[in-house]
Amino acid sequence: MKRWGKLNYAQKTCVARAGMLMQQTQMLSPGARIGVAVSGGVDSFVMIQTLLIRKSIVPFPIELMVFHINPGFDSTNHVPVADWCQDNGLAAHFEVTNFGPRAFSEENREKSACFFCSMHRRRRLFELCRNYNVTHLALGHTKDDLVTTFFMNMMQGGKVDGLHSRDEYFGGELMLIRPMLLIEKDMIRRAAKAWRLPIVTNPCPASENSRRSQIGGWLSELWSHSPEIKRNVHNAIGKWQLDLDKSLS
Repeated sequence: MKRWGKLNYAQKTCVARAGMLMQQTQMLSPGARIGVAVSGGVDSFVMIQTLLIRKSIVPFPIELMVFHINPGFDSTNHVPVADWCQDNGLAAHFEVTNFGPRAFSEENREKSACFFCSMHRRRRLFELCRNYNVTHLALGHTKDDLVTTFFMNMMQGGKVDGLHSRDEYFGGELMLIRPMLLIEKDMIRRAAKAWRLPIVTNPCPASENSRRSQIGGWLSELWSHSPEIKRNVHNAIGKWQLDLDKSLS
């Protein structure tokens, strides 16, 4: 870790908690080829920086490659991500699509815009994993995403479910992993600021009006009255998800 210089508390926390989750859920194995889905937002940017450091720590070789699927609202939005990858010697695949505009067009009459765009981006990521012989696909979901998803599943689907730290796809040929799943958003923001990462603003017109953002807003209102409630809920759901994932490893 010395080559990365002295890390502050937030940076160390991100690196340590991601490493703990990887180890406890047996997330990686020797020779893993990891496609890292990076949007340019704070979560995925901190994830790739964290994985770069973890790559120098794990006792076996792994490979990293950045995947960026531009949804098409701003065809130049990915440029800061591309420049950063080049500066850090990272292999990367950048692709501009029309998934975003199509999600708001007459073509999409039955699904929500977010569902349509997300479905097509996920499908394309799976295709890239196959094309590049990737064994793992890393997504930047955080503990805040885990908690929000937990409540969304209860409120909308009537079921108790969260986000797994690892999921197998295509008969085990691809492992979807979430290394940042037990790290709070606030800690990730602090780490991003310390690393001076060129965070990209999300140009999607629905970024603040999705069902997920609405439920996140309700939860934030609850947390504002008692930080202790937020801490207890986050810890409880995080422990529940970790215990479940460890039992499935």
